[in-house]
Amino acid sequence: MTGAQHTISAQHTLLAAGEASEHRTLIISLFAVFVAATLVITVWAGRQTKGAADFYAGGRQFTGFQNGLAVSGDYMSAASFLGIAGAIALFGYDGFLYSIGFLVAWLVALLLVAEPLRNSGRYTMGDVLAYRMRQRPVRTAAGTSTIVVSIFYLLAQMAGAGVLVSLLLGITSDSGKVGIVALVGVLMIVYVTIGGMKGTTWVQMVKAVLLIAGALLLTFLVLLKFDFNVSDLLGSAAGNSGKGSAFLQPGLKYGATGTSKLDFISLGVALVLGTAGLPHILIRFYTVPTAKAARKSVIWAIGLIGAFYLMTLALGFGAAALIKPEEIIASNKAGNTAAPLLALHLGGVDSDWGAILLASISAVAFATILAVVAGLTLASSSSFAHDIYANVIKKGQATEKQELGAARWATVGIGAVSILLGALARDLNVAGLVALAFAVAASANLPTILYSLFWKRFTTSGALWSIYGGLVTAVGLVLFSPVVSGKPTSMFPDADFHWFPLENPGIISIPVGFLLGAVGTLLSKEVPDAQKYAELEVRSLTGTGAH
Repeated sequence: MTGAQHTISAQHTLLAAGEASEHRTLIISLFAVFVAATLVITVWAGRQTKGAADFYAGGRQFTGFQNGLAVSGDYMSAASFLGIAGAIALFGYDGFLYSIGFLVAWLVALLLVAEPLRNSGRYTMGDVLAYRMRQRPVRTAAGTSTIVVSIFYLLAQMAGAGVLVSLLLGITSDSGKVGIVALVGVLMIVYVTIGGMKGTTWVQMVKAVLLIAGALLLTFLVLLKFDFNVSDLLGSAAGNSGKGSAFLQPGLKYGATGTSKLDFISLGVALVLGTAGLPHILIRFYTVPTAKAARKSVIWAIGLIGAFYLMTLALGFGAAALIKPEEIIASNKAGNTAAPLLALHLGGVDSDWGAILLASISAVAFATILAVVAGLTLASSSSFAHDIYANVIKKGQATEKQELGAARWATVGIGAVSILLGALARDLNVAGLVALAFAVAASANLPTILYSLFWKRFTTSGALWSIYGGLVTAVGLVLFSPVVSGKPTSMFPDADFHWFPLENPGIISIPVGFLLGAVGTLLSKEVPDAQKYAELEVRSLTGTGAH
């Protein structure tokens, strides 16, 4: 446990002092190699992107395994790698709840959404909703919801990028961190505008392999340090955390008060139901040629993601055992740097191996961020171009070239908004930020998708009430929650205008989304098209007539 005795100043010496310049050169070189390699992949894929089907759905040419790898690459975000490791390192058992929620959520996606959505849609969630409802209002609502959810999720990735690169390059100034967020935003715009879905998918596949390999290496080194005795690892983590046995029991973060217990339930509901409503995950099901391949891709994704989340236990508890909590917090208030710091300590704080391991793991984390932001940006720009521009503004008269042009311009706009908001969110825990995106997705998108697929009576009014009602409720509660103001770790720590006590709105906003969908439908005088529903039902269950 020699690594745990090193002081914060020693660590900062490595990262910030002049003598670390050779390590910094190594770090920058690794980053540059990865960015160059992914840009080559993107340009190669961009040359094969001929039309809308290629840009939005990769030409539907990916196998179940390839798409499963890409889905896991899309899903295992900065929240998974940086946020969960940090949450476990600081809060022990309660931090691991994120891993459980993220994994269990896949069962909802597999059982309820993956296959029917693949069969009944074309490029976006709006395609499914518009099939048997009034096109323009429903597509506008679906596009709006997709963009809002994607921006919430992008916030987390941008915050993770700012923290990570600042740590590696010894950047402490706020302007430097904002510059890093801007750099990630520019890279993501390049990936999507040039490579489309084909380029994004290949980048996600490469990144998934790198991330799983990096997590495997760290897990092996942590277990090796404790002679593969998990009991010793957990005991050391509890002792070094300063919390004793409470570190290994429920309640350290969620359980001190009635409010925190409610927050835990709210978080759990949002995580489990959110995946099936995430736009960047939903559009991945359109990249495979058949419904069988869609099912297979989800099964592969569950296996890969499950293995990874088991490894987050070793990463989080390893960081807790080998690094003092004060050092983790000094590096980043929310604990987002626990995994890179663990790599540094496992290799040796003042050694070349420590620097190499830190650089490698951080390059993998950076790859993770770039791949996920590309997927998110593609989902939101596709929805804007296909749902709002082509079918609402142009009333279905847009040419394919015009639609793709709109998608590329939307990418630039969404990238700019993400850079601005990501700069504000740089000190928030990235796993917590992603949980907010899950809550918004589960409140606005999931009720509408399920009602549309499985409720014959569902109407356009119900869809609009559900999407806008769930969206406004979730986002409104977040704005007036401790996430935004009222706490040292809030987005605006010096202000306090929060009145909603929970950090995650899911426990209220998700039932509101479902309830409003039902109320809007029952109050509507619209008569649903029974024939259209019958067609949708046959298509969603059998794949007959699917694009």
